[in-house]
Parts: sequence; C-alpha cells; structure tokens
Amino acid sequence: MSQFSRLRLVDPALLPDVWRVDELAAQETVLPSGHPLLDRYLPGGGWPVGSMVEVLQQRAGQHVWQLVLPALAQAITRQAGPVVLVGAPYEPFGPSLRVQGLPPERLLCVRAEKPAARLWAAEQALRCSEVAAVLAWLPQAKSAELRRLHMAAQQQGRLLFVFRGLNARHEASPARLRLLVEGVDTLEVHILKRRGPPIETPLSLPAYSARLAELLEARKTRLPPAAPPVGPLPRRSHVLDRTAALT
Repeated sequence: MSQFSRLRLVDPALLPDVWRVDELAAQETVLPSGHPLLDRYLPGGGWPVGSMVEVLQQRAGQHVWQLVLPALAQAITRQAGPVVLVGAPYEPFGPSLRVQGLPPERLLCVRAEKPAARLWAAEQALRCSEVAAVLAWLPQAKSAELRRLHMAAQQQGRLLFVFRGLNARHEASPARLRLLVEGVDTLEVHILKRRGPPIETPLSLPAYSARLAELLEARKTRLPPAAPPVGPLPRRSHVLDRTAALT
C-alpha cells in the first residue's frame, strides 16, 4: 500500500485551533474599539492587544483621536501608566480628550525628529510595565524595524498603533491589522489587511464619538442665534490679523 493511500480527509470542525482564510481568526486578547460597526469586522471583535495596528493616512494626525480614543479611554482603566505619544504631529487638545474619558495628564508626549530616535522611544515605551498604550508616528520606518516593535508589543502585551503615510501602502508590513483612514464628515476606514477574508468596501464611521456629539448638540441648543451683521464688513489685512494674534 502506498503512503498516499493512507491519507484521509479530516473534518475542519474537528480542528478548532486551525484558522481558515474564509473566516475571521480568533484573537486571544482584544480591546473593543468603541465603534460597533468596526468591531464586527475585526478579528476577535476589537483592537488586538499585543500586536501592532498600522494606520495609513494621507495627512498625519487626521482622525487619529476619533478612531482610537474610545479604546484608549478603556486602556487607562486597566493600566496605571500613561498613553505614550511618539512623534505626534500636533499637540492634543486636552479639554476635548478629558470630556471623552482620557484625562490629558495621562498622556506622555515624546518629541523626536530623527527616525532612529522615534523607534528607540517607541520600543522603550512598549517595554515599560506600566504603559497603557503606545501611539507612534513612523513615516520612514522599514519593515524590519516595525517587526521589532511588533515583537515588543507581543512580548509585553501592549496596545500599539503605528501611523504612516499612504506611500507605505504597497510596502511589506508585519502588522496583522492594517487600515487606511480617510474622509471628512465621516471616517472611511479601509481594512487592507486582517486575518480573515478581504473587504472590498470601506466602513463609514461617525467623525465624532457619541459623547462628543451629545456635547456639541447641547451647546448648539444653549447658544442664542447670532445676529446678522449690519452694513458691509470692513476689509481686514491678513498681515494685521497675524500681528494682532501674536499680541
């Protein structure tokens, strides 16, 4: 009898630990993203903890907080340490973050211009036992360098988001979850890579969290309508405007 005749088919249902490409993989530890629609399409139903999430954007910093803030507000309740921002393109607006559940004093901003310094800072933050999450802007990082961060997040069980430009879309990446985020009034989230079947159409998410939307709506109802201007508006000099803003 040949060795091939002894082979037999095995029912996939009898192999629960084997992941099949036509279904979402099971993720051991996840943190709900705060966007129910997005969670439906993420393996395990949330952001993977202990794995790098790569977010591609046309403009650095756009829609970052709308996307990750709900999860960060949960992360700080599980860890006593800070959320570390490495190379953030803009300074976060503390009052807005606070009303949405993330006190600004829980943020630690690391300013570094050189790519090597950003990578080093991100890796050291991931290895700190009290850090709740790491957000790193690494537009020039290579695949091997990202792999080191991915492994550090995996070893320490950290929530890690890495933000890069659209030019990195066709580069190799160790990230198990890769997103492309765009849009203005709504967030258009393209899931480029996940452990599951591909998704051809983007997901449309609200541009504001439910809590912030409630606050903005309440503010509209409290403010009286603005009176229409009387007469022509005076012509203003942009140079004088900039000077006045600095005084």
